[in-house]
Amino acid sequence: QVQLVESGGGLVQAGGSLRLSCAASGRTFSHYAMGWFRQAPGKEREFVAYISWSGASTYYADSVKGRFTASRDNAKNTVYLQMNSLKPEDTAVYYCAAAFGTGSDYESAYEHWGQGTRVTVSS
Repeated sequence: QVQLVESGGGLVQAGGSLRLSCAASGRTFSHYAMGWFRQAPGKEREFVAYISWSGASTYYADSVKGRFTASRDNAKNTVYLQMNSLKPEDTAVYYCAAAFGTGSDYESAYEHWGQGTRVTVSS
């Protein structure tokens, strides 16, 4: 069983940066691929970023490519999402999720979810 807790959200001006963290419990964190998703007000939750269990493979939604970077530290059981050049349309609740083995950009691939952290980007 993996429990996930996100942190690092907040209010930032457009063009600014934030780094989200997702801390995982359990000794098998390194066996899980991790995903980041977000849900904007009034919209469906959408895929943001993926990082493989080793960190060697990442991919991103087109809307954040070149601005967001996912990374992980398996020794600390933590995955990160560095968000640069933030835009008002990045405003959302951000969730991390864990998939045993490999994941994807589909929510159904993930077995465990955090509670979310809110990011607000002002114009």
